[in-house]
Amino acid sequence: MFLFRPLWKLFFLLNFLLGLLVLYPLFRWHLRSKESFAGALRLKRFWAAWIMTVPGIRFKVRSEVPLESLPQPCVYCANHTSYLDIVASYRKTPGFYVFMGKGELRNAPLFGMFFKEMNIPVFRNSRSGSHKAYLRAGEEIDKGHSVFLYPEATIPKSAPQMKVFKNGAFKLAIDKQVPIVPVAFINNWKILQNGGFFKSNGRPGLSKVVYHAPIQTTGMTEDDLVSLRTKVYQIIDQTLKDEKQYE
Repeated sequence: MFLFRPLWKLFFLLNFLLGLLVLYPLFRWHLRSKESFAGALRLKRFWAAWIMTVPGIRFKVRSEVPLESLPQPCVYCANHTSYLDIVASYRKTPGFYVFMGKGELRNAPLFGMFFKEMNIPVFRNSRSGSHKAYLRAGEEIDKGHSVFLYPEATIPKSAPQMKVFKNGAFKLAIDKQVPIVPVAFINNWKILQNGGFFKSNGRPGLSKVVYHAPIQTTGMTEDDLVSLRTKVYQIIDQTLKDEKQYE
């Protein structure tokens, strides 16, 4: 087991890079203009299936409402336990949406192109940078596009135990009067875990995700922000407890 985990993670990484290199010209083509971003999203969905299937990761989704019935636009609000969460989100999340992620991703080799063109980089150490990202997210919603983000803003070292949610997702949903869809990534941390290359989890398995029913924000004001944030946190937290992830 000591050798299997790093070898599997190395294989996962090489498969990730191979897919990115093969698809890179097509990604560049689709990222050439905003009008072709929908094609880039379809390509990401194909790449996500490649990333997960080749190293033996199966995928199981459960939704409280039919996925095709989820409102568009909306704010997808998920817990964050693994880098695999991002890949898994592309498998079944419906509609056109953009990610909000840490600004450092802009500088990642090859992968950074997504945050230079399509997704929204958030520079959290800069108040003006964070505000600019918030305004951009609002513009996307005004266009009818959904926004997908992780309100913990990082992957907790104690995954699956969640960190306190930040306010941005809930303020955005209230300001734009669009629904929030809580998303629970159940066990990705057991498949691909952050941490030491030899000590952390790395193996094939079944990746499970739950899409919860949308929470309407129509009529809410900033006075409702804390209660909305608490409600979404409790929904995801209870799902993890029901799945016995805290044992």
